[in-house]
Amino acid sequence: MLTKGVVLSNRYRLSERVATGGMGAVWRCVDTLLDREVAVKVLLPSLVEDPEFTTRFHAEARMMAALRHPGIVAVHDFGSATLADGSQVSYLVMEYVDGEPLVTWVRRAGRLDPASTMSVVAQAAAALHAAHTAGIVHRDVKPGNLLVKRDGTVVLVDFGIARSSTMASLTAAHMVLGTASYMSPEQATGQPVSAATDVYALGAVAYYCLAGQPPFAGENPLQVALRQAQDEPAPLPRAPRLRWRR
Repeated sequence: MLTKGVVLSNRYRLSERVATGGMGAVWRCVDTLLDREVAVKVLLPSLVEDPEFTTRFHAEARMMAALRHPGIVAVHDFGSATLADGSQVSYLVMEYVDGEPLVTWVRRAGRLDPASTMSVVAQAAAALHAAHTAGIVHRDVKPGNLLVKRDGTVVLVDFGIARSSTMASLTAAHMVLGTASYMSPEQATGQPVSAATDVYALGAVAYYCLAGQPPFAGENPLQVALRQAQDEPAPLPRAPRLRWRR
């Protein structure tokens, strides 16, 4: 069992669980070897038991570790560890980003002004361009995966490393509305993803920033995903009229 104080591989000491998602839990940790804070994602045991998933996870973790961009969370290490109870866990070690999710910013403000929205979108687009150039598709661009630092710097986190076949299902138990709300039409209809998938999702993020809500709503994730493929979003609220002086 993972609790505060547990040390993985005699190196990474767990300090605080900061997030829980479909692939596992993210912990703020101390790298006792290099004496620095890091973020460690501990994967769900059910995923690690899938040999195909494990192979893809290792391959994509290596690709991510080679990717260097100020707008993309850095991957430092990955590995497996045996806990005191004898259970095995696999983990991914990343840069710890001292910021808060974009979704928190928008909820606090109600919605963002066009200038702030464009700053977020431009930074995220630059990060995605670097990833796409390296042949990496994020697959889950959403406000919760964009961290905003105090100085306004945006960092893209939680790349869709080694998505398993079960994670692609719209009826999977872990599917959350936040993901469906930014899902591209090809994802919603089970088609292969590409860089365009991330571009669509980033457009939905821009809509969320300006409107204070995602493009589509529904009673469940499946309904929202189907609307992505079939419907048009409501027009964005108009900005105040500007009067130009001559």
